[in-house]
Amino acid sequence: MLDKIIVEKINKQINFEFYSAYLYLDISNYYADSNLNGFANWFKIQTQEERDHALLFMDYLLNNGEKVVLDDIKAPHYTYEDFRQPTVNAYEHELKVTAAIHDIYAAAYDLKDFRTMQFLDWFVKEQNEEEKNTDEIIKRYDLFGNDAKGLYLIDSELATRVYTAPSLVL
Repeated sequence: MLDKIIVEKINKQINFEFYSAYLYLDISNYYADSNLNGFANWFKIQTQEERDHALLFMDYLLNNGEKVVLDDIKAPHYTYEDFRQPTVNAYEHELKVTAAIHDIYAAAYDLKDFRTMQFLDWFVKEQNEEEKNTDEIIKRYDLFGNDAKGLYLIDSELATRVYTAPSLVL
């Protein structure tokens, strides 16, 4: 059995991951409404990844005989001044997700819960990738996004992203 502190933190993380999916779906819709279908594609796939992360956390609790507690997911209420802003919001959000995962890891470390620490190792690595990817989009936008042709090329590149299921196996 898992310590109740870990169960509570993971349940909170499940809901945070579902909120992340909701946020990225909102960003995807913003870009689709703006006819930037590559950006929309990238964030729609990000939505799928975040949903998968929530499901992995759920499976971890269930595999350890713990109850999953789903909470309300608030709708994101962002307004964007330009095409860059949603990517900045995504990057800042990923920093918060990383901090939340580190918080669970720290609690598991304090409790000598090596099983949970091992489970979280994949997420720690994944968050590095999430931060890097969103940061790269911001940097590309800063370099080329103010030029219509540059924005078109970034959008075309982001359109090539395809969904890949998570590699973590429980």
